[in-house]
Amino acid sequence: MGTIWPSNLTGTLAGKPGPKYKRVADTIRLAVQNGTLQIGAKLPPVRELAYQLSITPGTVARAYTILTDEGVLKAEVGRGTFVAERRTKVLDDVWSRQLHLLEQANPDHVSLFSPRLVDVGQVALIREALRKSADCDRLALLNYPTRDAYRDVRQAVVDWLSDTALGPLDESDIVLTHGGQNAVMTVLQTILQDSEPTILVEDLSYAGFRRAAEVLRAKVVGVAIDEHGVIPEALEVAIRNSGASVLCTSPEVHNPTGTFTPLERRQAILAVLKRHGVQVMEDDCYRMGEARAPTYRALAPELGWHVTSISKSLTPALRVGFAIAPVGKTSALRRMAEYGYFGLAQPLAEVTRILLTDPRSKPLVQKVRAEMAEYVRVAVNVLGAFELTWDSQVPFVWLRLPSGWRAGAFTRAAEAQGVQLRSADEFALRDGRAPNAVRIAINGHVTLARFESAMLRLRSLLDNPPEQISV
Repeated sequence: MGTIWPSNLTGTLAGKPGPKYKRVADTIRLAVQNGTLQIGAKLPPVRELAYQLSITPGTVARAYTILTDEGVLKAEVGRGTFVAERRTKVLDDVWSRQLHLLEQANPDHVSLFSPRLVDVGQVALIREALRKSADCDRLALLNYPTRDAYRDVRQAVVDWLSDTALGPLDESDIVLTHGGQNAVMTVLQTILQDSEPTILVEDLSYAGFRRAAEVLRAKVVGVAIDEHGVIPEALEVAIRNSGASVLCTSPEVHNPTGTFTPLERRQAILAVLKRHGVQVMEDDCYRMGEARAPTYRALAPELGWHVTSISKSLTPALRVGFAIAPVGKTSALRRMAEYGYFGLAQPLAEVTRILLTDPRSKPLVQKVRAEMAEYVRVAVNVLGAFELTWDSQVPFVWLRLPSGWRAGAFTRAAEAQGVQLRSADEFALRDGRAPNAVRIAINGHVTLARFESAMLRLRSLLDNPPEQISV
């Protein structure tokens, strides 16, 4: 099979700005998208294309590697580099569902894509709560939700969150949402009032922030981070350059790296935010253990918004979350929730109240933490020789890949072994640079033995990186 490099692409390449390797990658990517290069087309060898373009082989090799990591190209040892089959978001979702189904039937398939909690008795408790909720007042099943009708539910939430330093708080401050993502969306809808709104996020961050911003037609600007979270000096520059109105961050458990922002750093971040009148939304949904520092709302009650849920403590299936506004802004948050979805369905609100007030619930949460920590221990035992960031109370680990592996190639190789992971690229801004790393979520739905088997497969891949594209 002959190689393909349409002559018109050389002229297109010459007119592009930026580093040469990026120009080559962009040109090939566009040619694939518009059909100039068809699926299965074989690209010229690195040295041949470098000669045609009058650039170095290393430049071409770097462009090929980038596109291979993205899944645009595929490299086959001994055969060459080809245009890969397209992987759309829809196809990715279908593959995800297929893998979950395979996981149930085949012990060789394990999804480590999103955290899954161990069942230590909460399923029985939820079923019991569902039965009890059916016995609520009949009019509650015929009327629209009302603010007063949910007072007991909100008080249950306040009691549930009593071990978290949230600043001045009573039941009227709680806004019930359909999970953490709905809480994020509702908070941003409340905050973003400008005609061209902008939000700040960590350079690597929870993708839900960006998705919410996209729906709200808001610009997203990244802020540099280090091992302690957002860098205050970088935050200062980002605010001055963007005019952003809110920083979205996860200081207790940063998603995806699992790092923690200590009190001193939080205070430095708040000093910058206060100087510019910028608000902060803290996403606390991934924390399973005790909070290690006061929340931003506790430290700055006039600026701090707080979002959390029961997804990582009891279950994500009910889609129950909680949003808390800064002091004096609860009415605006509540109004936005009422305009958006009226409130939780009465049966769901009642199930939530029953669960959160059941004296068995918090002990079950402790058991969930302990069991999930065992899975973390297995991951660390198997993968600990590599650069791993972990915490026994965090339902994922962050793995920086060794030399020889790129994140995209590694996730595809893992998929071929029946193990699904998230690449660092999924947490980076579109125009940002992602580290060579993957997030490995803890899956408590499979046995420890099956989970360990998945870890061993990953270690085998890490120990045996593929041959590099020849230059």
